[in-house]
Amino acid sequence: MIFKVLFQEIPNEIPVRERTKSLYFEATTERQVREKLSDRKINIEFIQPLVGAHLAYEQQSEDFEVENA
Repeated sequence: MIFKVLFQEIPNEIPVRERTKSLYFEATTERQVREKLSDRKINIEFIQPLVGAHLAYEQQSEDFEVENA
């Protein structure tokens, strides 16, 4: 399954929409995504599973690049 991770690069700062970044991760569960990202110094806001039409929409983005767990 592919997950979209919304995050802030500065872990100690209050999330600001304009600075929110995203990455795409292939994993079995959300927990697996969180474990893989635990060593990065980021503030995870939200992890969303992508399926169906939503996944197809995200795949059209030029920024769509999937990382593996």
